[in-house]
Amino acid sequence: METLQIGIQIVLMFFVLVTLHEWGHYFFAKRAGILVREFAIGFGPKLFTYKKGETRYTLRLLPIGGFCRMAGEDPEVLQVVVGQNVGLQLNKDQVTRIYADRFDRLPNIVVGEVEDVDLEKDLFIRLNVDGESIRFPVHPQALTVSQGREVQIAPLNRQYGGKTVGQRALTIFAGPVMNVILAFVLFLIFAFMSGIPTQVKLGDVQDNSPAAKAGLLKGDIIYSANGEAIGTDADKLIKIIQGSPDAPVQFMIERGSEQLQKAVQPTRDLSSDGTKESQPRIGTVLEYKTRTATVGEAFSSSWNDMTFMTKQILIGFKKLVTGDFKMNDLAGPVGTVEFTAQVASAGIAPMIRWSALLSLYLAIFNLLPIPALDGSRLVFIGLEALRGKPIDPNRESFVHFIGFAMLMLLMIAVTYNDILRLIKG
Repeated sequence: METLQIGIQIVLMFFVLVTLHEWGHYFFAKRAGILVREFAIGFGPKLFTYKKGETRYTLRLLPIGGFCRMAGEDPEVLQVVVGQNVGLQLNKDQVTRIYADRFDRLPNIVVGEVEDVDLEKDLFIRLNVDGESIRFPVHPQALTVSQGREVQIAPLNRQYGGKTVGQRALTIFAGPVMNVILAFVLFLIFAFMSGIPTQVKLGDVQDNSPAAKAGLLKGDIIYSANGEAIGTDADKLIKIIQGSPDAPVQFMIERGSEQLQKAVQPTRDLSSDGTKESQPRIGTVLEYKTRTATVGEAFSSSWNDMTFMTKQILIGFKKLVTGDFKMNDLAGPVGTVEFTAQVASAGIAPMIRWSALLSLYLAIFNLLPIPALDGSRLVFIGLEALRGKPIDPNRESFVHFIGFAMLMLLMIAVTYNDILRLIKG
């Protein structure tokens, strides 16, 4: 039952992170008047799909992302060309459907050979009907139908490329912004749930560890170490412990109503091959004694978490650029799910904080200038603003395709490494 609950939490977390990101793109695209053809969660084969209005909503097999497919984001492929025989369905003298095939038996259809067609600017189609050339106006939301598949036409004023630089930039930027907002809200919820730290205290104490041998117990509050007040600075306590490999650390603790002094000698552990020593440690987990946060404190705590985690994420990306990392430092979908399951088993508060971190990571990662990511699309928009004219859509699409392929190869390599790591334990 617990495994099922953790599984549901993981699926829900990824669903919310991806959906909110894509909703940011979707919302501002609709506000700009862009035709959104598909709003998809996941990649690969469709599991569920339905169409409402102009947009098809789909849930796909691979839960590794999502997309908001906008008309004109890639070059439009027209299904109607000069010399082709088509069937037209009219409503009040306007074309509402253009059938590329299978129209012979349809009632009330005008059939003819296409002499001229423009489905982007002037919105018309000219047919040769029984030797007579007739020009038909086309409705802005007309559908082309080929092999039973309906595709709505996209006039230039409904295409992504037909909008201003500002409208397109806002549409692309909105996805990461939604993840940043979600991260802040989740950090805020975590602050209210966990409270404001007032003192460092001991969590679990390992059996036969230096802390256990010195008489330290779970719940002991640490006032000072080697005469230095600790307060809520757990990092300071860790540095004092790691800086005392050869001398005991003098602790002043509070246990209930008593204040006690304990001397703890940190130890080093050898690696499995006996060649490398770990940092000095005492064998305990550090936690915090907390109190309920005020609204102001919760917002301040959320902001501090945001800034700290942003710095850590950027440090991680810097290591990727400089090559200062190992393959095991990276985690793909399998590794992320594995760690998320561990966090979820620790409780709802850690899960909320981890979800906030992932949402922030998703926002920052998407803003990197890597082809196929939002950051790369913003770079192209910026180049267009500087040049005064857009980049060739075919070239831009090719760049994004190559980038997407490289990201998928990296994803496969990292996932393979995750699986090997699981097998090896």
